[in-house]
Amino acid sequence: MKTAPYGTWHSPISADLVSSAGVGIGSPLVDGNTLYWVESRPKEGGRMVVVTSNEDGIQVLTPDGFNVRTRVHEYGGGAYTVSRDVIYFSNFADQRLYEQPVGHAPKALTPAEDIRFADCDVDHGNKRLLCVREDHRRDGEAVNAIVAVSMDGNDEGAILVSGADFYAYPRLSADGKRLAWISWDHPNMPWDHVSLWIGDIDGDGTVGNAIRINEGIDESVLDLQWSDDGTLYFAADRTGWWNLHRYASDKVTAVLQMEAEFGGPLWNLGQRNYTLVNDKQAAVVYHTTTGAKLALLNLDDGSLTDLDARADYHQLTVMDGDVVAVRAPTNDTTALVKIPTSAGSFQLIRQPGRLPVDPRFLSQPRSIEFPTAQGKTARAYYYPPANADFAATTDELPPLLVKIHGGPTGYSSAALQLGIQFWTSRGFAVVDVNYGGSTGYGREYRNRLRGKWGIVDLEDTVNAVKYLVANKKADPDRIAIRGGSAGGYTTLAALAFSDVFSAGANYYGVSDLEALAKDTHKFESRYLDSLVGPYPADKHIYEERAPINHLDGFDTPLIVFQGTEDRVVPPNQSEMIVDALRAKKVPVAYLPFEGEQHGFRQAKNIIRSLEAELYFYGQVFGFTPADDIAPVDIENAGGLKAAD
Repeated sequence: MKTAPYGTWHSPISADLVSSAGVGIGSPLVDGNTLYWVESRPKEGGRMVVVTSNEDGIQVLTPDGFNVRTRVHEYGGGAYTVSRDVIYFSNFADQRLYEQPVGHAPKALTPAEDIRFADCDVDHGNKRLLCVREDHRRDGEAVNAIVAVSMDGNDEGAILVSGADFYAYPRLSADGKRLAWISWDHPNMPWDHVSLWIGDIDGDGTVGNAIRINEGIDESVLDLQWSDDGTLYFAADRTGWWNLHRYASDKVTAVLQMEAEFGGPLWNLGQRNYTLVNDKQAAVVYHTTTGAKLALLNLDDGSLTDLDARADYHQLTVMDGDVVAVRAPTNDTTALVKIPTSAGSFQLIRQPGRLPVDPRFLSQPRSIEFPTAQGKTARAYYYPPANADFAATTDELPPLLVKIHGGPTGYSSAALQLGIQFWTSRGFAVVDVNYGGSTGYGREYRNRLRGKWGIVDLEDTVNAVKYLVANKKADPDRIAIRGGSAGGYTTLAALAFSDVFSAGANYYGVSDLEALAKDTHKFESRYLDSLVGPYPADKHIYEERAPINHLDGFDTPLIVFQGTEDRVVPPNQSEMIVDALRAKKVPVAYLPFEGEQHGFRQAKNIIRSLEAELYFYGQVFGFTPADDIAPVDIENAGGLKAAD
């Protein structure tokens, strides 16, 4: 084993490997005896394709020129469904719905107009698709509704349910006689307060006798699924945690009550955190403060039988009586697996980004709790440096990279992230902070951020650093912070309002809260009402918490990455902070990426951003990375302590 300074270690986890492992897999669906799923293709510009397998191996069903991705809510999700050997999907380029019998070319069902579709359910009895539609054809805010799209084609969709600001989970009962859905209105987000509805499908196909079955209850509801006997199941957090409930005989009852999350925030449509195996059992994923577990839930007595506690699971479905799901462990890349409900280990179906790395190069996450403001406790995952070939000198503490997740109502799990291992294998320690407001710890923890964005997240982030420094886990003079989107805002706030950081990397983050309140997409246009305060009534709070307005103490070198076609956080947010630091003579680098939206999907841009960030830290902290990296243009770089 060689001895070398932290940051200079050679690693087999290259930026190219990170991008290729970014071949995402998700949304498994079963039609008859056939399993389908979706994969992303970073080396094809981030294209999403529907895939299946047969005796000849993996078969890509989506032809060239098509991209299975919807822009409803901008974050998408629920972009395809399949029934009776026919795939129905939204195409990213034109947002039209297409019908594609397996083995044939796609045919458009909706006109080429500025309307988007997602989260569809098939209604064979009426030869139509029941979908969430987002209509952008008029000036002003888009109009959302649940519509019926005829399978005969050239149909913009007949409105079935309208009047609310947002809709999700239109789900048809097994007998085709009832429709369930959720709706919510500004300024709520779907994890704040939603309405749960059931209506009758009348003889003419319209929806009548709609009743709200959670009237008078302040709760978040998601993941609607009908059983064959007409019982509606759903996750609701009326207990303070997303627990599984049922609606039958005009009454809602809890299947179980437990301090665990059987669901997650509805950023992407079509999420499935459980699946009904039969009339007695459901396969569920539940999260506690100690991690995630896959289990069987007895629907009669609420008892749980754990199947796997070694990984996080997503998008559950059932095939031949067994569970199919996306499995995300701590020590391997994400895979599609089948898990027997009787006994035995999982069967690998597909692992598109296999890990060609010795496990000794992987850093294992350590769940930590640490004290924070007002006597509370916050949580994070800590990753120490790990490399089978290198060790540091005994008197050196590692540089610390603080990772801030987006949302901010998101969360970071312990599942393997090669984007973290890229850093730990080069000699960085990483702390992935689940600050107050994060999902996974109940509604009370999630609500800590109400009215406190820019305060609670910042306090928890700074206190995570102080905790690790006090425990000799990090070099206090080499602390970097990185985050994207809402995590980018916390990154910028940390650099503007605290002095514990030596460098920062902002990925399409928010620098001006007021500008964001005025210029963002419909889904999040009132999100800041709960995170900051109603605008413009609380304009002064927006100004107080905006990093762009507090540059006096912002002297920390910053690198900024931005997609030029980002509608969630527009490029002007990055350009404002770059221009301000440029004028202030603070070291700053700016890398815009043409054609990228909110989050980078193209392999070349994933590679460039990671390598550029590493190069930047080398210039700031005074070390030379082992990687051969194209230089980054850092303005005002005269004061940096570059490596010899």
